[in-house]
Amino acid sequence: MKKNIFLILFLKIFLISYEQTLNIGDIAPEIKLPDPNGKIIPLSSLRGKTVLIDFWASWCAPCRYENKNLVKAYKEFKNKKFKSGNGFEIYSVSLDKNKDMWINAIKQDSLIWETHVSDLKFWYSEVVKTYRIGAIPMNFLIDKNGKIISKNLRGENLFLTLDTLLKK
Repeated sequence: MKKNIFLILFLKIFLISYEQTLNIGDIAPEIKLPDPNGKIIPLSSLRGKTVLIDFWASWCAPCRYENKNLVKAYKEFKNKKFKSGNGFEIYSVSLDKNKDMWINAIKQDSLIWETHVSDLKFWYSEVVKTYRIGAIPMNFLIDKNGKIISKNLRGENLFLTLDTLLKK
């Protein structure tokens, strides 16, 4: 009997969390966070472009490793025309809590795109709840209208996905 109750409880929790995930086809929730200079940059300011919303942190080794791929992808696709928007941008959301570490990581990893934001609240950021981030690196690719068209793209998968979205 106890095993059955545990199983039912586990399934309910799993289904609730599954229902709450952001899925392909959903509109990406708005994000309005400050850049390193304190200026609030809304995600919606990038409408019209294909945008990768990238969740990362300076203290996250897998994130820092993946930054090499992001830089390469940005250089390759930033001025391309896509079916899903003209140009490619990265909206970089840091889960850091130390501003100096965040800014130094941007410089060290040569994150050359302009849109870097963070409220420096670590895992307690409201955006973590909104996007249901359980681990980083994590990302969402959105089209010119803010609709999620793919998620959790890393390495070669990012390049392949972007390539299939190009206007031919």
